[in-house]
Amino acid sequence: MRKLALALFAVLSFAGAHTALADQHKPAAGGFSESKEVQATVTAIDLKTRMVTLKDSDGNETTIHVDKRARNLPQVKVGDVVKVAYLQAVAWKVNKSGKAVAPEAEAAAVRAEPGEKPGGAAGQRITFTATIEAIDLDNGTVTLKGPEGDSHTIKARNPANLKKVKVGDLVDITYTEAVAIKVEPAPQ
Repeated sequence: MRKLALALFAVLSFAGAHTALADQHKPAAGGFSESKEVQATVTAIDLKTRMVTLKDSDGNETTIHVDKRARNLPQVKVGDVVKVAYLQAVAWKVNKSGKAVAPEAEAAAVRAEPGEKPGGAAGQRITFTATIEAIDLDNGTVTLKGPEGDSHTIKARNPANLKKVKVGDLVDITYTEAVAIKVEPAPQ
């Protein structure tokens, strides 16, 4: 299961991370990625209703419903550890061609095989071109108009990049997110 989740992360994040790394030396490109891992211990399970209670490292308990698509729930026992990894990445670069790329979305998912502990991974990558509508250097913000005509003002992570672009520039954006869930047996 771990290998499947890592492969999914690699496939989904490669294009976004590659774009950001390949364009780091160019003046009008950038990106970032964030990942987070959390774990919780199973404190109660109701197999009939598929409700599972988890306790995090701070002692907070949360009860969740586990969808029927999650295979092998009867194998989960009180004391097992549920690990969740989340990745989010954004890469951008100014499009000098003047032609917008067609919006594209890709998604992938894997889940545990019958007989394994429950687990799975899912992710998506979305690529589109936005147009810079406004730049506010004083506040470090840029307003982008997406391919469907919606506009959003965002705070620049690096306000110095705002001096490298102008209103009307096209910006190619790749957004990637993925999550993996794994259940490990209770520590001995």
